[in-house]
Amino acid sequence: MNNRSIRYPQPLAQGDMIGVAAPSSGVGESLYHYLEESKRNMERLGFDVLESPSLRHNIKCVSASKEERAEEMNEFFRNPNIQAIIPPWGGEFLMDILPLLDWEALKTLPPKWVMGYSDISTFLFAYTLITGTASAHGTNYVDLRSNALDPVTARWIDVLQTKYGGQITQSSSTHYQSAWKPESPGFNLDTPSRWKQLGHSEDADTAVSFSGRLIGGCMDTISSLIGTPYAPVQSYLDQYCADEGTIWYLESCEMNAGDIYRHLWQMKQAGWFAGVKGFMFGRPAGYSDTADFNFTDALSSALGDLDVPVLYDVDLGHVPPQLTFVNGALGKVAYENGRGSLEMAFV
Repeated sequence: MNNRSIRYPQPLAQGDMIGVAAPSSGVGESLYHYLEESKRNMERLGFDVLESPSLRHNIKCVSASKEERAEEMNEFFRNPNIQAIIPPWGGEFLMDILPLLDWEALKTLPPKWVMGYSDISTFLFAYTLITGTASAHGTNYVDLRSNALDPVTARWIDVLQTKYGGQITQSSSTHYQSAWKPESPGFNLDTPSRWKQLGHSEDADTAVSFSGRLIGGCMDTISSLIGTPYAPVQSYLDQYCADEGTIWYLESCEMNAGDIYRHLWQMKQAGWFAGVKGFMFGRPAGYSDTADFNFTDALSSALGDLDVPVLYDVDLGHVPPQLTFVNGALGKVAYENGRGSLEMAFV
């Protein structure tokens, strides 16, 4: 049996305060209108917004010094008026703040929802592994500035409003965005979506289901934590996943096929995939093949001998839209003929 239970934050409710901190990149003056548009939408939904002091700064890829960024996150966790923390977006160097966070306090303070992706998954990953607290890998603050969110993105609020003991199911998108158009709020979903199963042709009639506790993030950033105190994966597997196993959800940004293979190889050698029941990979962003070695070659080379289902081109990560994945939740994935669903139980 599991030795401990995952801690889940209280469901987000109208009247709650959302803290907008920038533990990685901040927002320069030319993009302040993104923050204003997102704030208006949050207030329209009934939430108050509190910005961190460094949010509206960005120099050399970060909002402030690592000491300032860490203290702002520590303060937001200590602030009893803040129920959720949603950074504006990711960045490059969130790992610098991990040694400066008050981890002992984060283990005992009331849990709070933290949501984001890209470099924010560096924090989410460490936060769940170290403290046993659920965290939400999903859309970022500035992408919530549209008045009319697509059906997949819009489920973020339903996920964060799910109670302990509750369940929520999300379904795959019908279309995804082929290119970024940041000048327009919302996503330009212009290309038909189709989830795929490794080892089967794209038009094959296939079906598969698998379940396990969810964990994952952006491979570009979480892989940098291998061998550090901020990725106690084995402890997480032993304490929370001994009965159910895991579902790893992963995505990449700026990696070619060779990079993806090397990162997955390193994760596997570090023991991260012990007890895995299945994988979900997002549509790769900034991607290119390596000679005659492509994305599916990378997945097959790294994971083919594990004999578990591998889904790819899933709604996850840098190619919108994306489902909201909760680290620590008990997930059940159902896939059939290019469509899929993710059921999460907060237990």
